[in-house]
Amino acid sequence: MSRLPDVRIGIDLGGTKIAAIAFDREENVVFSERVPTPRHDYRGVIGAIAALVRAAEEAAGVSPERATVGVGTPGSVSPVTGRMQNANSTWLNDMPFREDLEAALGRKVRMENDANCLALSEAHDGAAKGAESVFGVILGTGVGGGLIFRGQVITGANAIGGEWGHNPLPWPKFGEMPGPACWCGRRGCIETFLSGPALEREHSRITRRPLSAKDIAEGARKGDEECAASMHRYTERLARALAHVVNVFDPEVIVLGGGLSNIDALYDDLPGMMEKWIFAAAPRVDIRRPAHGDASGVRGAARLWG
Repeated sequence: MSRLPDVRIGIDLGGTKIAAIAFDREENVVFSERVPTPRHDYRGVIGAIAALVRAAEEAAGVSPERATVGVGTPGSVSPVTGRMQNANSTWLNDMPFREDLEAALGRKVRMENDANCLALSEAHDGAAKGAESVFGVILGTGVGGGLIFRGQVITGANAIGGEWGHNPLPWPKFGEMPGPACWCGRRGCIETFLSGPALEREHSRITRRPLSAKDIAEGARKGDEECAASMHRYTERLARALAHVVNVFDPEVIVLGGGLSNIDALYDDLPGMMEKWIFAAAPRVDIRRPAHGDASGVRGAARLWG
């Protein structure tokens, strides 16, 4: 008899949207929906997630005791305090989020960082299926990372495994120190250089042309010199930052996620740029697109229950 629950519900709590998905025992998707995130409204977030879970149960035709819930969050639960930490959705920090959500749902909830959920999903049945070690990267409103080894999330002793976004940009160049101020209270974090808003801010500062990250990438593709310069600067910094992780974890596969993972040129340019920074005689770099696109995080959250 299967050890899986009747239905596994996944929730991906993002800064602008909350996504939900539900799988039955045969791995069929029986529910999928997205709603806006009630920003700066802690109780509103809990209520929105609870409503999505109820909708998923109704769509699947199951009672609460026959459905599990996994949640991907923009931070993590501190193993010391039991409260949220390190979320760039700062209104969640220092709140007993898992405890309050479990009270609202009337059951235990498994919770992991959203980048861990991305990495788990892609390692299970996505772009990194069959790989022993995987680094899953979030390049979006924030910058995060998740580590998978032999199919298991490496959460870490402090629940910060893979959190490369708040390390300093490695091998800094002239003009990159001390770096921009970060919401975490430090300066020069990788996130302040490699998030989508960071790319947009720097392009606007240098060119006086405010453009979205998508438009900067498209301009570079079409031959706009200023956009091309911004993308080259971004990609070279990303190469240094990823090489730093390779020198520590040496993943078999790196999967990019988040909005910036849709930039085609990254997959062509990054491996060659990274080689000079990797401490190996003949570096092997395998960078892949997420097979499940922006649904990877929510699919991984559902899989926190197996």
